[in-house]
Amino acid sequence: MKLKDIYNLIVAEGIKCDPRGKKGVYNFLDKIKKEYKALSLAEKRAFDKERLTNPYSDSRILYGNPSKEIKTILAGIDMETPEILLADALNKRGRKIDLILSHHPEGFALSALHGVMNIQLDVLESAGVSRKKAKKMLDERIGEVARKLHPANVMRPVDAATLLGIPIMCAHTVADNCVSMYLNNIINKKKPKSVQDIIDILLAEPEYRYSVTTGTGPCITLGRPSNRCGKVIVEMTGGTGGSKKIFPEMIKAGVKTIIAMHMSEEHFKKAKKHSFNIIIAGHISSDSLGVNLLLDAIDPKKSLNIMPCSGFIRIDSRPRTKCPSDQRKSL
Repeated sequence: MKLKDIYNLIVAEGIKCDPRGKKGVYNFLDKIKKEYKALSLAEKRAFDKERLTNPYSDSRILYGNPSKEIKTILAGIDMETPEILLADALNKRGRKIDLILSHHPEGFALSALHGVMNIQLDVLESAGVSRKKAKKMLDERIGEVARKLHPANVMRPVDAATLLGIPIMCAHTVADNCVSMYLNNIINKKKPKSVQDIIDILLAEPEYRYSVTTGTGPCITLGRPSNRCGKVIVEMTGGTGGSKKIFPEMIKAGVKTIIAMHMSEEHFKKAKKHSFNIIIAGHISSDSLGVNLLLDAIDPKKSLNIMPCSGFIRIDSRPRTKCPSDQRKSL
């Protein structure tokens, strides 16, 4: 499979599982195209033209010839300079690595992470939160994330891969969309009554069961196992954590239980002031589930050789719940 084909399939799967639905995604892309048309010639030269067809600024080919044939992928959650040196060492030992696939964004995809955060608006709106109120709070948070990333030395891993001549790409929100839709569909189908029911649902997935053995399994950080879960929201896509100020609006919308990959201490302290049940599914395990779903979707015949590392656990031998498009908005 060519590198450009892997990239295009990954983007297509991200769109298929996007909380905004295909119409929402294409409306978003239309806005980007209009913005591009209004730019000056000099501004157009500096514009990231991938944004015209790829709505995920944090999922990119970072280095490599798009026409390169790919057979073996070294895939991990965080693929930074140590993992790139690992790929080089494996190449020297005859383990031919054609592509490094990182889940978390690196390089210019990391500095553009804030560009995917508006997806959170649709997740919140689907749960009943006022879009207008959520947007004001999210815009403030997007600015905060952009300012935080701006001074970072984001190109270090990409520079290392370039010097060693190893193609590298990242697939962040595209995979997060997959795990978000997957878990939403299961929650909608099984209709859990208690917080413990949700924990049991998560532990039915191999990635979460494995995470228990590493001390990072699903846990209840607020509430009790016997609590009724009520309206559930799955917060697993949209770049990074949203606004700390959104919790009162979620309560007004009737949200009782939050399922998240992770939650900062500042966010937790704000949430603790309200009567939520908070389930932390696990960061790396949720990322592994998302990447597995993504790889299963783009390579159903298993023509690619996936070599997992950096926290990624490859599971490809069990059936998955389908993600029908008609359930995309029923969070």
